[in-house]
Amino acid sequence: MTDPITPTYIPGFGNHVSTEAIPGALPIGRNSPQRPAFGLYTEQLSGTAFTAPRHENRRSWLYRMRPTAEHPPFEAYEGAKRFAPGTADTPLPPNRLRWDPLPLPGGERVDLVDGMTTMLTNRHPADLEGVAMHVYAATKDMDARVFMDADGELLFIPEQGRLELLTELGRIEVAPGQVALVPRGVRFKALLPDGQARGYVAENHGALFRLPDLGPIGANGLANPRDFETPVAWFEDRDEPTEVIQKFMGSLWTTTLDHSPLDVVAWHGNLAPWRYDLSRFNTINTVSFDHPDPSIFTVLTSPSDVPGRANADFVIFPPRWMVAEGTFRPPWFHRNVMSEAMGLITGAYDAKAEGFQPGGISLHNIMSGHGPDVASWQGASAADLKPHKIEGTMAFMLESCWAYRPTDYALTHAQLDYDAVWADFPKATLPRS
Repeated sequence: MTDPITPTYIPGFGNHVSTEAIPGALPIGRNSPQRPAFGLYTEQLSGTAFTAPRHENRRSWLYRMRPTAEHPPFEAYEGAKRFAPGTADTPLPPNRLRWDPLPLPGGERVDLVDGMTTMLTNRHPADLEGVAMHVYAATKDMDARVFMDADGELLFIPEQGRLELLTELGRIEVAPGQVALVPRGVRFKALLPDGQARGYVAENHGALFRLPDLGPIGANGLANPRDFETPVAWFEDRDEPTEVIQKFMGSLWTTTLDHSPLDVVAWHGNLAPWRYDLSRFNTINTVSFDHPDPSIFTVLTSPSDVPGRANADFVIFPPRWMVAEGTFRPPWFHRNVMSEAMGLITGAYDAKAEGFQPGGISLHNIMSGHGPDVASWQGASAADLKPHKIEGTMAFMLESCWAYRPTDYALTHAQLDYDAVWADFPKATLPRS
């Protein structure tokens, strides 16, 4: 096994990686030898169809101590009542919604799985489209159990406390201000180095997240591939009962093994977990006038079947200089064919003076009018337009072409007065003839 204290990483996004925790475990020159080294089992993990174009094809070959196929039948999991509750068929109101942060659990301690709450969904996982937004609030490690999501890849966005993700393909530590992705189908468990943790999870059921095309920006800018980090091989050799909780077709299922399934000794491929430090995002912004579209802040995109229309975009609003002349600098009032779910990692969002807290969520579905609140509008309208740096903040948006449906829990826990932030704008005064 590798060092149990300090995870090690390989830089680059989507690279074909070869890594082994024990020298000689990784076959050379072939994927599936007749007799793998040390009696290991060969397994291919495919994140795309076999026949996907080469530039989109994602898969990795794993060399493990036992085959994944060795497990008892799954049964319905009775815990995590607010995680993956299914979707309702009732009419979806077009109302704008906002939520306060999820409180950390009191009393009985809960791990990441039982501390997960599904807030927004917009397609059934069987459609192989859409995204869901979950929030988590956990106070203990995942001990003798692991989790696997067969419905989509998971993007972890911590807001409080670090997560250490022990996956089949390596170990990742992710802190607030960083994000980490676990591919669909990869088993993992989460430890809490700080004793508790809270944050967001974006679950992508559609095309895999990738870096957006840069177009007229050119070859550089936004999230640079070299800043993504993939873990080296690591494994857990533990012959003790281990619960496997799996998310499959929107529901949770459980079975128990007599060993840890985090037993991949070596692997190679381009489907793997990774982490990224959001402070390394190279922000592009105007140096003349007007407010560019928020697409300039896109870190990751999951395309849909319609060119230019994303199944999901992961967009951030980081610290940056504002220099636009003669311009209302916060986001303008707008209605959008895309649906916007927002979260706040730290600080304040420049379009909302109050009410939107770190750990909270806002939702503006397709064609819902939104923009700055009254206080933000007044302040920006009267501001002295000197160069100004927005600091101490990190907000994000999970934008999708599909309308989001709040879960029953979300609908009953939304802020009651969110519409009031737009209630007292003065009427424009027109000249009279």
